[in-house]
Amino acid sequence: MAENPSSNVEKNKDQAIQRSGKITLKINGITTQVDSGTTLLMAAEKLGLSIPTLCHNSEVEHFNSCMICLVKNNRNQKLIPSCSIAADEGMDITTFDEEIQEARQTGLELLLSDHVGDCEAPCTIACPAHMDIPIMNRLLAAGKFNEALEVVKQNIPLPSVLGHICPAPCEGACRRKPIDGAVSICLLKRFAGDHGQYTEKPLPDTGHKVAIIGSGPAGLSAAYYLQLKGVQCVVFDKASEAGGMLRTEIAEEKLPREVLNREIQAIAALGVHFQLNTEINKDTFAKIQQDYNAVLIATGNITEELKYWGIEWFFKGLKANEDTFQTTIENVFAAGSVLRTSKLAIRSLAQGKEAATSIWQVINKQPIIGQPMRFNSKFGKLFASEYSEYLSESVEINRIEPRNGFLHGLSLDEVKQEAARCMHCDCRKSTNCKLREYSDQYNAVQKRFSYEERKPVRKQYHESIVYEPEKCIKCGICVRITAKHQEKYGFTFIGRGFDVEIGVPFSESINEGLRNIALKVADACPTGALARK
Repeated sequence: MAENPSSNVEKNKDQAIQRSGKITLKINGITTQVDSGTTLLMAAEKLGLSIPTLCHNSEVEHFNSCMICLVKNNRNQKLIPSCSIAADEGMDITTFDEEIQEARQTGLELLLSDHVGDCEAPCTIACPAHMDIPIMNRLLAAGKFNEALEVVKQNIPLPSVLGHICPAPCEGACRRKPIDGAVSICLLKRFAGDHGQYTEKPLPDTGHKVAIIGSGPAGLSAAYYLQLKGVQCVVFDKASEAGGMLRTEIAEEKLPREVLNREIQAIAALGVHFQLNTEINKDTFAKIQQDYNAVLIATGNITEELKYWGIEWFFKGLKANEDTFQTTIENVFAAGSVLRTSKLAIRSLAQGKEAATSIWQVINKQPIIGQPMRFNSKFGKLFASEYSEYLSESVEINRIEPRNGFLHGLSLDEVKQEAARCMHCDCRKSTNCKLREYSDQYNAVQKRFSYEERKPVRKQYHESIVYEPEKCIKCGICVRITAKHQEKYGFTFIGRGFDVEIGVPFSESINEGLRNIALKVADACPTGALARK
């Protein structure tokens, strides 16, 4: 039987490829060629495929430890580490399926079982608006009041108002509280609002309109964040002045009207329109639905009139999705006490911001998912033996009470001193920690494999960086980088088995261990174990 000419051509082509040092393989059904010796990770990256990895660093040789980069070899259905296995002729690789997802999740959960660290400070988590309190504190301590106000307004558009009335759940969670009193977060926030200068710049008009019914904390908050995105907001209220419960339920002795008016005027200055003395009923509500891209109901406690607007409700308030705040009517959202009576203005304000996120998703025809919480590693209360580790990042003075009384608040000098009491409980890499990113992506459960009491937190201070061994995942990147750059001591693995940790050999200090490339090592660390000060 004569040989097929086309078959010979293919054979000759394959032989030529092999002689050239090229490897042909399939990844996710796509045929690709790579140089001999190329790892599967690099081959996937060439195709634009992303594979998670914690122990890989392109500057140094590979070192298998995290097992997060697992892929499937379809020849034998085995999972293999893509960062260290070289591509082989004829391989057929899958980079993601249910089994790979589960294996990566388990790998992350094993790493988390030995990881002692907070992604976010306890005060930030306790704040319903999740304001970045530690950063605000550090900016105030440095006298950077304008920058501090900018940080506050990322989550709280009424800082002076809340600085007067908030019951401060954040202070209840402050780790300094059992030592010598919580940091006076509320008064610090008020100072930023009163004395910081920050001019917001709304994005150009998108041509979209949103109606907000109610001018209390939820409505004002939603209007603020949507207007900044270029969405024209119109706030309707039956009262003659905006403010809702902030104006009607809080005495002026506690919340001066000058403060409330100033912060409402700042929101109006962004371009928000207020239609006051306007009663909304069933008919006007139907008209508003037609005229606007979305509607937010933020009227405060549910009233008899609301029950006729066609929205499902139950005895506590209107029915709405807990994550997106969307009601049972399309493009109609609800936030604040209209959902459930609440005396916490900060909670209503936070819901207004979250509802604004969902409304923005509607306007942009995106999936309505609201504002999902990111993965957050946490380890709970400090041991008494750990107080000194945290106090070393602050000043050892008792909580400062304003000498002129609560209504007048803290003076400039008092603010700097009080803000400096913050113990930096937040992670220095909360926004760029790969362990957090992948734990979020793969829905890792922090406590799945945690059976023993956690290890005590330790901190080692270099002149440029901080090392927290209990956050270390033993990826070995720092060990390899210090070896490559020939640090005299560098980092090494110390101990064996489950007790192994990374440190400077011969009990030398971290300053001695990292004389030349401390910042490079900190930047390469995939977690917050090594971070810039």
